[in-house]
Amino acid sequence: MKAIILAAGMGSRIKPLTDNCPKTLLEIGGISILERMLSNIQVCGISEVIIVLGYLQEQIEDFVGNTFPDLDVHFIINTRYTETNTGYSLMLTEDLVKGAPFVKFDADVVFDREILEKLLASNDKNCLCIDKNIQLDAEEIKVVVRDGNRIVSASKTVLPCNAIGESIGIEKICVETADMLFAELKAMMVHEHNLQEYYEGAYERLIGKDVAFHALDITDLKWTEVDTRQDFDTAERIFSVIEPEHPPVESLLFTNRENVGL
Repeated sequence: MKAIILAAGMGSRIKPLTDNCPKTLLEIGGISILERMLSNIQVCGISEVIIVLGYLQEQIEDFVGNTFPDLDVHFIINTRYTETNTGYSLMLTEDLVKGAPFVKFDADVVFDREILEKLLASNDKNCLCIDKNIQLDAEEIKVVVRDGNRIVSASKTVLPCNAIGESIGIEKICVETADMLFAELKAMMVHEHNLQEYYEGAYERLIGKDVAFHALDITDLKWTEVDTRQDFDTAERIFSVIEPEHPPVESLLFTNRENVGL
């Protein structure tokens, strides 16, 4: 299993925070989005990471090199990041994936490790993490399912009333589907008008060819996407409060005194 992180974008909707900093290096609760993501990836046992870069690429390369010196990481530069979108960036990873299964992350998603653990534990070969308890508007990738959790559509153009929820930008893709996915992406990118397509466009083409994609419900777990300043503030509220793994020593001492009648 490999990890792919798409981090080429400029983060224009959250400027001026991204004027001099890639969006994935913005700190949420004192930890950058990328550091939290890579830590979760490592803890879950994925040791090889492919990161697609573009805007302010050197900052991300330096950060990863300094913070995760032992990580097996490969950088791919999308030199056309100003004129392309996530479908093009994902296509660039084909040679490094080399027929392996992978988990793909949008670089602006802040999430608890439980989401990745649940995704890797799923028996479904191709999974999109879905939040069902969210306001669906024009910008969300909205997901339609049938037969329980098999996806029949995943795009921004889906009517909210038909969707079960939003795809959060974290997916698992099996080996067989990976090969077909890259073929679809390359076929799409031959045409200039597809350069701004999202990778979900290739997912939908495969769904139309009866390739099975399933929705993985992560509704009760913590996550947020950081696209705007409002998203950033929401992420701060969600992830700034860190619950201690163990009660403070003073609390334990006080409890022990009570237990022995002190």
